[in-house]
Amino acid sequence: MDHDPLRRGVAEFVGAFTLIFAGAGSTLAITKALTPALTSAPAIDVYSGLTLVGIALANGLAIAVMVSAVGHISGGHFNPAITLGFLVTRRIAPSLAVVYWSMQFAGAAAAAALLRWLFPESARRITNLGAPGLSSGVSVWQGLVIELVLTFFLVWVVFATAADPGGTFKSIAGLAIGLTITMDVLVGGPMTGAAMNPARAFGPELLSRHWTDAWVWYAGPFLGGALAALVYDTLYLRVQRPLLPVGPPDTGVIEPRPGDAAAS
Repeated sequence: MDHDPLRRGVAEFVGAFTLIFAGAGSTLAITKALTPALTSAPAIDVYSGLTLVGIALANGLAIAVMVSAVGHISGGHFNPAITLGFLVTRRIAPSLAVVYWSMQFAGAAAAAALLRWLFPESARRITNLGAPGLSSGVSVWQGLVIELVLTFFLVWVVFATAADPGGTFKSIAGLAIGLTITMDVLVGGPMTGAAMNPARAFGPELLSRHWTDAWVWYAGPFLGGALAALVYDTLYLRVQRPLLPVGPPDTGVIEPRPGDAAAS
C-alpha cells in the first residue's frame, strides 16, 4: 500500500461511517418499527426485544463489504482496537495510527449525527442512538471481559487472514472478518451490545450524551485487541522458519504430508 496518509485516512473514515450507520442504524430502524410496543420498556432491556440476527448481519455485512472494498488502501481497520493491535506489533507507524484513530472516531461521530437527524426522538431515546449498553444482570466487570473476549476473536481473525502472509484465506479476509463480527454480535449482543470497537461506541454515545459505564467499551476492546495481536504475532509471525500452510495442490499452496503440520 503506497497510498498517502490522507487517502488512507479517508478510507478509514468511510469504513467507520458505514459500520456505525449500518450497525446503530439497524437497531434504530427495528426500534422505530416496534416503537408502539417499546415505549415503556427500559432502554437497557430493549436489545432483547429486537431482531438479533438482523442486527448481527447488518454489522457483519458492513465490515465485510468495506474491508473488501478499501482493504487494499488502508488495511480496512475501521476500529481503533485493531489499529492498536497493529501499533503494538509495530505494523503501523505511530503517526499513521493517530491518523487512523482520528478518522475512525470522526467517521463514527458523523454517522451518529446523521442517524440522529434521520430517526425520531422516540427511537433515539429507547436505544440511546444505538449505543451499546449492559443488559440487566451483567456487571461492568462481566461486560469488560465479554468485550475483551469478543474483540480478541475479531483481532485474531484479522491477523490470521489479513496480516499473516502465509494465511491461505487472505483473499477472503473481508468475509472472515465480517462473519466474526456477526458471530460476536449473536453471542454478546444481548449482554453488552457487542461493540468490539471504541468508535462504534463513541459515535452514538457522543450524539446521545449517554456515557453510562462507557469505559467498558474502550478498555475491553483495547485490551482484547492488543492481547490478540501480541499473541498471534509472537506465536505465528515471528517464528524462525515459515509454517507450511495446508491447502490442496491445485491452489498452488504446498500441502504438508501427514504429520508435518503437527510437527510444525
